Amino acid sequence: MDIQILPLFPLNTVLFPGQTLPLHIFEPRYQQMVRECLEKQMPFGVVLLRKGRDTASTEDAQPFDVGTTCRIQKSEDLPDGRINILCLGEQRFKINRLYHDRPYLTGEVELWPWTMSNMGEAATLIPALKDSLSRYLETLGHAVGSPIRVERIPSDPLLLTSLAAIALRVPNRDKQGLLAAPSFYDLMQGCVNLLEHENRIFQVATAIPDVADELTSFLMSVN
Repeated sequence: MDIQILPLFPLNTVLFPGQTLPLHIFEPRYQQMVRECLEKQMPFGVVLLRKGRDTASTEDAQPFDVGTTCRIQKSEDLPDGRINILCLGEQRFKINRLYHDRPYLTGEVELWPWTMSNMGEAATLIPALKDSLSRYLETLGHAVGSPIRVERIPSDPLLLTSLAAIALRVPNRDKQGLLAAPSFYDLMQGCVNLLEHENRIFQVATAIPDVADELTSFLMSVN
């Protein structure tokens, strides 16, 4: 059981392992957190807020209990103490306990990698996941006016599923459900279900011009 104390950054976003995340740090408490992480070469945790804004006080922050550690890959100091950072998601975790004794939120977390015991069963989902993701990316690219090449979608189950989870343009609560999936098979099945749901919406929307316009606006704004 890998338990550690981790700085936590509650945000209105869901981060997956392998996903990059650019952040503009302007609040003094998170500037302190970032500088400490850089100095100690340690990660921090990104967690989705259950409600409220990411500028809420530490005492008011109510994050979901599953998040992802991320490590700062690049940083750029700006005037007035502001910092631009580029982070990479690394490992999934569960929060056991929250602490409010620092300017920023911290927590006792337990690393929670997806179980691979039923990888053989998960492998049976690869064809459906590749097909659903290909159709989704093609339609998404057309909707936002930026065609996406889908010829090289990976067949490796981990890479394929990570790509699907990251690519989905759905509400954060749906993405949080994927992040909290108890097993890798459940994660793959959840991605297939969401992709098929979105593909059916695309199919209906493209037949109705007004709805298609609203869908395009939504896709441009979500996440």
